[in-house]
Amino acid sequence: MRHIHDDSVQALIHISQRLAGECARLRFTAAAAVYNPLVYARTAHEKYLRLYGAPPKKIIFLGMNPGPWGMAQTGVPFGEIAAVRDWLGITAEVDKPRHEHPMRPVSGFACTKSEVSGRRLWGFFRERFKTPEAFFQDHFVANYCPLVFMTESGANLTPDKLPAEEAAPLFKVCDRALADVIQLLRPQWVVGVGGFAAKRIDAAAALNAGDNPVSFRKAQILHPSPANPKANAGWGKEAADILLRTGVWEN
Repeated sequence: MRHIHDDSVQALIHISQRLAGECARLRFTAAAAVYNPLVYARTAHEKYLRLYGAPPKKIIFLGMNPGPWGMAQTGVPFGEIAAVRDWLGITAEVDKPRHEHPMRPVSGFACTKSEVSGRRLWGFFRERFKTPEAFFQDHFVANYCPLVFMTESGANLTPDKLPAEEAAPLFKVCDRALADVIQLLRPQWVVGVGGFAAKRIDAAAALNAGDNPVSFRKAQILHPSPANPKANAGWGKEAADILLRTGVWEN
Protein backbone atom coordinates (compact mmCIF):
# COMPACT_ATOMS: atom_id res chain seq x y z
CA MET A 1 0.00 0.00 0.00
CA ARG A 2 2.83 2.40 0.79
CA HIS A 3 4.28 1.94 -2.71
CA ILE A 4 0.88 2.66 -4.30
CA HIS A 5 0.49 5.75 -2.10
CA ASP A 6 3.92 7.06 -3.09
CA ASP A 7 3.29 6.45 -6.80
CA SER A 8 -0.06 8.26 -6.66
CA VAL A 9 1.36 11.30 -4.89
CA GLN A 10 4.26 11.38 -7.31
CA ALA A 11 1.77 11.39 -10.17
CA LEU A 12 0.06 14.41 -8.57
CA ILE A 13 3.41 16.15 -8.25
CA HIS A 14 4.16 15.38 -11.90
CA ILE A 15 0.87 17.02 -12.98
CA SER A 16 1.83 20.10 -10.96
CA GLN A 17 5.35 20.23 -12.40
CA ARG A 18 4.08 19.88 -15.95
CA LEU A 19 1.51 22.63 -15.41
CA ALA A 20 4.18 24.91 -13.93
CA GLY A 21 6.40 24.42 -16.97
CA GLU A 22 3.60 24.89 -19.49
CA CYS A 23 2.42 28.08 -17.78
CA ALA A 24 5.98 29.41 -17.61
CA ARG A 25 6.18 29.29 -21.41
CA LEU A 26 3.08 31.46 -21.88
CA ARG A 27 3.27 35.23 -22.28
CA PHE A 28 0.79 37.76 -20.93
CA THR A 29 1.08 41.29 -22.23
CA ALA A 30 -2.05 42.35 -20.34
CA ALA A 31 -0.30 41.91 -16.96
CA ALA A 32 2.50 44.06 -15.58
CA ALA A 33 3.78 41.11 -13.53
CA VAL A 34 3.05 37.38 -13.45
CA TYR A 35 4.02 35.11 -10.55
CA ASN A 36 4.27 31.33 -10.80
CA PRO A 37 4.41 30.00 -7.22
CA LEU A 38 4.58 26.43 -8.51
CA VAL A 39 8.16 27.37 -9.43
CA TYR A 40 9.53 29.66 -6.72
CA ALA A 41 7.46 28.13 -3.86
CA ARG A 42 7.73 24.55 -5.10
CA THR A 43 9.17 23.12 -1.88
CA ALA A 44 6.15 24.19 0.16
CA HIS A 45 3.75 23.21 -2.62
CA GLU A 46 5.16 19.69 -2.83
CA LYS A 47 5.01 19.36 0.95
CA TYR A 48 1.31 20.09 0.67
CA LEU A 49 0.85 17.46 -2.04
CA ARG A 50 2.88 14.84 -0.18
CA LEU A 51 1.11 15.40 3.14
CA TYR A 52 -2.44 15.71 1.89
CA GLY A 53 -2.76 14.71 -1.77
CA ALA A 54 -2.93 10.91 -1.63
CA PRO A 55 -5.96 9.60 -3.57
CA PRO A 56 -8.74 8.82 -3.59
CA LYS A 57 -10.71 11.89 -2.49
CA LYS A 58 -14.46 12.19 -2.28
CA ILE A 59 -14.53 15.96 -2.69
CA ILE A 60 -12.27 18.48 -4.44
CA PHE A 61 -12.68 22.18 -3.68
CA LEU A 62 -11.44 24.23 -6.64
CA GLY A 63 -10.41 27.88 -6.46
CA MET A 64 -9.60 30.30 -9.27
CA ASN A 65 -5.93 31.28 -8.88
CA PRO A 66 -3.52 32.35 -6.13
CA GLY A 67 -3.99 35.53 -4.14
CA PRO A 68 -1.01 37.87 -3.59
CA TRP A 69 -0.88 37.26 0.18
CA GLY A 70 -1.86 33.58 0.10
CA MET A 71 -0.58 30.99 -2.36
CA ALA A 72 1.71 33.61 -3.89
CA GLN A 73 3.58 33.54 -0.56
CA THR A 74 3.19 29.91 0.56
CA GLY A 75 2.67 27.79 -2.56
CA VAL A 76 -0.50 26.29 -1.02
CA PRO A 77 -3.98 26.92 -2.47
CA PHE A 78 -5.80 29.60 -0.47
CA GLY A 79 -2.55 29.58 1.47
CA GLU A 80 -3.06 32.17 4.20
CA ILE A 81 0.19 32.04 6.14
CA ALA A 82 -1.12 31.34 9.64
CA ALA A 83 -3.45 28.60 8.35
CA VAL A 84 -0.70 26.90 6.34
CA ARG A 85 1.89 27.16 9.10
CA ASP A 86 -0.24 26.53 12.19
CA TRP A 87 -3.03 24.22 10.96
CA LEU A 88 -1.56 22.44 7.94
CA GLY A 89 1.87 22.28 9.59
CA ILE A 90 3.77 23.41 6.49
CA THR A 91 6.73 25.77 6.40
CA ALA A 92 9.53 26.05 3.85
CA GLU A 93 11.96 28.45 2.27
CA VAL A 94 10.33 30.39 -0.57
CA ASP A 95 12.34 31.98 -3.37
CA LYS A 96 11.49 35.12 -5.33
CA PRO A 97 9.57 35.28 -8.61
CA ARG A 98 11.68 36.20 -11.64
CA HIS A 99 10.16 39.67 -11.94
CA GLU A 100 8.83 40.92 -8.63
CA HIS A 101 6.25 43.70 -8.58
CA PRO A 102 7.33 46.42 -6.10
CA MET A 103 3.78 46.61 -4.74
CA ARG A 104 3.47 42.86 -4.25
CA PRO A 105 6.71 41.56 -2.71
CA VAL A 106 7.13 37.88 -1.95
CA SER A 107 8.59 37.21 1.47
CA GLY A 108 7.18 33.73 1.93
CA PHE A 109 6.28 32.68 5.45
CA ALA A 110 7.76 35.94 6.77
CA CYS A 111 4.96 37.89 5.08
CA THR A 112 2.93 39.83 7.65
CA LYS A 113 -0.20 40.29 5.53
CA SER A 114 -3.14 37.94 5.78
CA GLU A 115 -5.13 36.57 2.84
CA VAL A 116 -8.76 36.95 3.91
CA SER A 117 -10.09 34.33 1.47
CA GLY A 118 -7.68 31.72 2.76
CA ARG A 119 -8.30 32.61 6.37
CA ARG A 120 -12.02 32.15 5.84
CA LEU A 121 -11.78 28.93 3.82
CA TRP A 122 -9.29 27.07 6.02
CA GLY A 123 -10.95 28.41 9.17
CA PHE A 124 -14.25 27.03 7.88
CA PHE A 125 -12.73 23.58 7.38
CA ARG A 126 -10.93 23.69 10.73
CA GLU A 127 -14.16 24.53 12.55
CA ARG A 128 -15.96 21.52 11.06
CA PHE A 129 -13.16 18.92 10.93
CA LYS A 130 -10.85 20.07 13.75
CA THR A 131 -7.70 18.45 12.31
CA PRO A 132 -6.22 18.55 8.80
CA GLU A 133 -5.98 14.75 8.84
CA ALA A 134 -9.75 14.46 9.30
CA PHE A 135 -10.41 16.97 6.52
CA PHE A 136 -7.97 15.56 3.97
CA GLN A 137 -9.10 11.99 4.48
CA ASP A 138 -11.87 12.71 1.97
CA HIS A 139 -11.12 16.25 0.71
CA PHE A 140 -8.57 18.13 -1.35
CA VAL A 141 -8.18 21.82 -2.18
CA ALA A 142 -6.70 22.94 -5.51
CA ASN A 143 -6.52 26.03 -7.69
CA TYR A 144 -7.52 25.93 -11.34
CA CYS A 145 -4.81 28.35 -12.49
CA PRO A 146 -1.44 28.52 -10.69
CA LEU A 147 -0.50 32.03 -11.85
CA VAL A 148 -0.89 35.42 -10.16
CA PHE A 149 -1.51 38.38 -12.49
CA MET A 150 -0.99 42.01 -11.47
CA THR A 151 -1.61 45.36 -13.10
CA GLU A 152 0.85 48.28 -13.06
CA SER A 153 -0.69 49.50 -9.81
CA GLY A 154 -0.32 46.08 -8.21
CA ALA A 155 -4.03 45.33 -8.36
CA ASN A 156 -5.04 41.71 -8.78
CA LEU A 157 -5.94 40.73 -12.36
CA THR A 158 -8.02 37.57 -12.37
CA PRO A 159 -7.73 35.05 -15.23
CA ASP A 160 -11.25 35.78 -16.47
CA LYS A 161 -10.18 39.38 -17.16
CA LEU A 162 -7.34 38.39 -19.52
CA PRO A 163 -7.75 39.08 -23.25
CA ALA A 164 -9.27 36.11 -25.05
CA GLU A 165 -6.12 35.45 -27.09
CA GLU A 166 -4.06 35.18 -23.89
CA ALA A 167 -6.67 33.35 -21.84
CA ALA A 168 -7.25 30.58 -24.41
CA PRO A 169 -3.81 28.91 -24.23
CA LEU A 170 -3.78 29.30 -20.45
CA PHE A 171 -7.19 27.70 -20.07
CA LYS A 172 -6.15 24.86 -22.37
CA VAL A 173 -3.27 23.74 -20.14
CA CYS A 174 -5.21 24.37 -16.92
CA ASP A 175 -8.23 22.40 -18.17
CA ARG A 176 -5.96 19.48 -19.01
CA ALA A 177 -4.24 19.58 -15.62
CA LEU A 178 -7.57 19.69 -13.80
CA ALA A 179 -8.87 16.76 -15.85
CA ASP A 180 -5.74 14.80 -14.93
CA VAL A 181 -6.16 15.62 -11.23
CA ILE A 182 -9.77 14.43 -11.40
CA GLN A 183 -8.65 11.23 -13.11
CA LEU A 184 -6.10 10.62 -10.38
CA LEU A 185 -8.13 11.57 -7.29
CA ARG A 186 -11.45 10.15 -8.62
CA PRO A 187 -13.78 12.41 -6.61
CA GLN A 188 -17.52 12.06 -6.22
CA TRP A 189 -17.89 15.86 -6.14
CA VAL A 190 -15.93 18.82 -7.48
CA VAL A 191 -16.95 22.07 -5.82
CA GLY A 192 -16.22 25.37 -7.52
CA VAL A 193 -15.27 28.09 -5.07
CA GLY A 194 -16.86 30.89 -7.07
CA GLY A 195 -18.46 31.05 -10.51
CA PHE A 196 -15.30 31.04 -12.62
CA ALA A 197 -13.98 27.83 -11.07
CA ALA A 198 -17.37 26.18 -11.50
CA LYS A 199 -17.34 26.95 -15.23
CA ARG A 200 -13.86 25.47 -15.65
CA ILE A 201 -15.01 22.25 -13.97
CA ASP A 202 -17.35 21.79 -16.92
CA ALA A 203 -14.48 22.32 -19.36
CA ALA A 204 -12.31 19.77 -17.56
CA ALA A 205 -15.18 17.30 -17.40
CA ALA A 206 -15.36 17.35 -21.20
CA LEU A 207 -11.76 16.10 -21.27
CA ASN A 208 -12.51 13.37 -18.74
CA ALA A 209 -13.61 10.87 -21.34
CA GLY A 210 -10.89 8.27 -21.66
CA ASP A 211 -11.05 4.53 -21.06
CA ASN A 212 -11.79 5.04 -17.37
CA PRO A 213 -13.82 8.26 -17.00
CA VAL A 214 -14.64 9.58 -13.55
CA SER A 215 -18.31 10.07 -12.78
CA PHE A 216 -18.65 13.06 -10.47
CA ARG A 217 -21.13 15.79 -9.63
CA LYS A 218 -20.52 19.54 -9.54
CA ALA A 219 -21.48 22.05 -6.90
CA GLN A 220 -20.66 25.70 -6.32
CA ILE A 221 -20.16 27.84 -3.24
CA LEU A 222 -19.61 31.56 -2.98
CA HIS A 223 -16.01 32.72 -3.14
CA PRO A 224 -14.90 33.96 0.32
CA SER A 225 -13.11 37.03 -1.06
CA PRO A 226 -13.88 40.30 0.76
CA ALA A 227 -14.24 41.85 -2.71
CA ASN A 228 -17.56 40.02 -2.88
CA PRO A 229 -20.02 41.86 -0.57
CA LYS A 230 -22.11 38.71 -0.09
CA ALA A 231 -19.06 36.93 1.36
CA ASN A 232 -18.69 39.48 4.14
CA ALA A 233 -21.85 38.46 5.96
CA GLY A 234 -21.95 34.87 7.16
CA TRP A 235 -19.94 33.26 4.37
CA GLY A 236 -19.25 30.08 6.33
CA LYS A 237 -22.90 29.49 7.20
CA GLU A 238 -23.99 30.00 3.59
CA ALA A 239 -21.26 27.66 2.30
CA ALA A 240 -22.21 24.98 4.83
CA ASP A 241 -25.91 25.32 3.93
CA ILE A 242 -25.15 24.80 0.23
CA LEU A 243 -22.86 21.83 0.85
CA LEU A 244 -25.43 20.14 3.08
CA ARG A 245 -28.40 20.98 0.85
CA THR A 246 -26.74 19.63 -2.32
CA GLY A 247 -25.53 16.47 -0.57
CA VAL A 248 -21.81 17.21 -0.82
CA TRP A 249 -21.70 16.93 2.97
CA GLU A 250 -23.90 14.88 5.24
CA ASN A 251 -25.41 16.23 8.44
